[in-house]
Amino acid sequence: MNELLTPAEMYRADALAVTAGASSLTLMENAGRAVAEEIVRRYGARPTLVACGPGNNGGDGFVVARYLKAWGWKVRIGLLGERAKLKGDAAAMAEKWDGVIEAGIETHGAELVVDALFGAGLSRDFPVELADAINGAGIRIVAIDVPSGLDGVTGFTRGASVRADLTITFFRKKPGHVLMPGRSLCGEIVVADIGIPESVLDEIGTALVENFRPALPEPSPAGHKYERGHAVMVSGGPLNTGAARLAAMAALQIGAGLVTLSGTREALMVHAAHVTAIMLSDLGLPQLLADRRKNAVCIGPAVGVGAQTRAKVRTVLKSGAATVLDADALTSFAEKPGELFSAIAGKVVVMTPHEGEFSRLFKKLPAGLDAKHERARSAAKRSGAVVVVKGSDTVIAAPDGRAAINTNAPPCLATAGAGDVLAGMTTGLLAQGMGGFEAACAAVWLHGEAANRHGPHGLTAETLLQFLSLPDLSGKKNGFPQ
Repeated sequence: MNELLTPAEMYRADALAVTAGASSLTLMENAGRAVAEEIVRRYGARPTLVACGPGNNGGDGFVVARYLKAWGWKVRIGLLGERAKLKGDAAAMAEKWDGVIEAGIETHGAELVVDALFGAGLSRDFPVELADAINGAGIRIVAIDVPSGLDGVTGFTRGASVRADLTITFFRKKPGHVLMPGRSLCGEIVVADIGIPESVLDEIGTALVENFRPALPEPSPAGHKYERGHAVMVSGGPLNTGAARLAAMAALQIGAGLVTLSGTREALMVHAAHVTAIMLSDLGLPQLLADRRKNAVCIGPAVGVGAQTRAKVRTVLKSGAATVLDADALTSFAEKPGELFSAIAGKVVVMTPHEGEFSRLFKKLPAGLDAKHERARSAAKRSGAVVVVKGSDTVIAAPDGRAAINTNAPPCLATAGAGDVLAGMTTGLLAQGMGGFEAACAAVWLHGEAANRHGPHGLTAETLLQFLSLPDLSGKKNGFPQ
């Protein structure tokens, strides 16, 4: 259930379910009952206000109220708008409610609010005053579909938004549930089955997912280290070696068979004081990468910004090795992005920018791309690379339109060097033969999982490395199937 559906795709899923024989009224009944059951599962009976809007989200609310009342709860309904203007299924469900329908939303006396005002497809700003009244009531809030005011596509608020403790949505999550700040407004998210058949996904053809626990490469029982790939990390100068060393250690710990740090002799003398299993080479990149066994390269962490780095990137890409471009490698092409994209054409390349690097490199994306995953997809298509836009809601996008939104990264990952570790992990997985999109998705998920295993306090890039090879990190011991 990792697929993410936009509001428009969810409307289509509903329509396809009806075409397949489901009743829209039955779907609404199922949705309302599912919400009521989740409420009862978590909360003892208490005075409850069901705040209903004028559309189908409000229709769901009428069903919730009916079930809670039947189960002995004290329930009020407040309606935003006029009852006479309710239409379709919402009007039909209102007819089944045998209690009073209050005009407007008044939280006084309630100990729980069910937000059934507006769903994910809201097309206008949500009133600030109403959001403040609900949020400021000091009581539990349960949202149907999304907290009202939250855009289901972008994860941004329209005007203002309700802040829920629990959100129940149906069939599949939407991008707004997992993108920030939407994810922080939803509280706990439950996806309820309301009778929509899984087969509708085949017709919708969504290519957006919530990132999930990966399956990692399985080494051959009779294999050797060269079969697990040889990753190369391009180092900065002698005073800027740490970033590449972090990346190299991450590549080794994620399973690459061999890892080499490439740099000047002066820089390598610094590395030599810190590493043991990682090899060092002061050969020029053309000579070093002439050995085709060196099949994955990371360039960018603290390598320096400018023409020299651009030349090194072109050399790396020309070699045909799978490539991770990070940090300075991206910034070096900020004024010449077309030159970089031309060099990428036909290659396996993963870019790992944070928002600042992304905005510098992709200044000319089409207008109107508000959602992070839409911007990432456009950038991937334009550049020909897999693009990883880092953040608390990291998005991974491939040139073919596939995209994943990551949700398991804790706030403590915002620490110096964590991005270098991610770049190295991605390179190590590429070295083992994973595709660019798959390697990036796996690395991002494992990066977040390692940080979660560490815990919120005292995380540094160095300590993060220690948690990359714990047993069962990805359902497998030491990162590999047993």
